[in-house]
Amino acid sequence: MEVMSLRQRDDIAVEKKKSRLKPPPLFKVLLLNDDYTPMEFVVVILQTIFFMSREQATQIMLKVHEEGLGVCGVYPKDVATTKVEKVCVFAKQHQHPLKCVMEET
Repeated sequence: MEVMSLRQRDDIAVEKKKSRLKPPPLFKVLLLNDDYTPMEFVVVILQTIFFMSREQATQIMLKVHEEGLGVCGVYPKDVATTKVEKVCVFAKQHQHPLKCVMEET
């Protein structure tokens, strides 16, 4: 919604625009299940990259294992992109096929 107001100042009309900024879109970071990445490795990823407690990480890992995917967190686009890249690089370094993706909420 845009609101305009006019102020008179020495015969000069000054137009002031007020507009509402929309918050940036948020993105869910998701881990996808595979049949090769060890469950313990997924827990380590969740603890180190997403700063979860062991308990939280285990719950998310079990969700990924049982349902095929799990939400690791919801972030602005740049943060979500960085998290996805970190997971993919870390998994590749340890020779695991773990997939991590993001989708807009």
